[in-house]
Amino acid sequence: MGLFDNVEKGIEKAVRGAFSLGSKTLQPVEMASALRRELDDKAMTLDAGRTLAPNVFNVDLGDADFERARSWGVTLAEELCDVVINHSRSQGYVLQGPVRVAFNHDQSLRPGQFEVRSATERENGMPAQNLRPKPPVNPPAKPSQNPGAAQAPAPVYKRQATPAAVNGQPVLDIDGQRYSLNASTIVLGRSSEADILIDDTGVSRKHLEIRTADGISTAVDLGSTNGSYVDGRRVQGTADLHDGSNITMGRTQIVFRIVPARNGGSR
Repeated sequence: MGLFDNVEKGIEKAVRGAFSLGSKTLQPVEMASALRRELDDKAMTLDAGRTLAPNVFNVDLGDADFERARSWGVTLAEELCDVVINHSRSQGYVLQGPVRVAFNHDQSLRPGQFEVRSATERENGMPAQNLRPKPPVNPPAKPSQNPGAAQAPAPVYKRQATPAAVNGQPVLDIDGQRYSLNASTIVLGRSSEADILIDDTGVSRKHLEIRTADGISTAVDLGSTNGSYVDGRRVQGTADLHDGSNITMGRTQIVFRIVPARNGGSR
């Protein structure tokens, strides 16, 4: 069973029935599918090997569904953040910053209906530029038992992929070959002195170093001429590596993997 299947089944099990109202039922798996479609629809190719995708998502819900989203918010929203992160990794999309999911109240939506709006927001907190504006909905105000109380803000949940501890053997998949990272530092480059030789004129003699310490692997650019990229983002100093991370050096595509520990490896 794939990771996405596990995530979606986990969502569905955790909040099954939470969005039911009469004959209308909004299933969390529908939200997960809608987020993946939104990623694919809004993904924009920047240059070779770099496709930018949104990382901020607003899910608009009607009265009853919004209240249920508030009560089940942490469980549901964190899983939805993981859906976005995992789908982006599988498709090689670049995310400019942490993934955020917000549930918003829209009284014009009927039970079971929802809308997804997305935006791209940088890691430094720059405002999103491409969030599709939604016309304001101004229904008649309902009487309140406490007129002076401010309306509670919509719940917002944020998650950033964190470095994965190495519970198995870190390896690199390069042009159909697999190389085990058995040392704390491994140098990749065009030089015969590199630990892993990369036959690519766009690669510097000593281009990139993979460091593994305390169960965490990081990529370190060694001052290469053309730069190194991890998941489409240029390495400035160091970059954390996760199972499935894509490394680009020149025209060479490398995939970092964590596999069950075994004896030996390709060199």
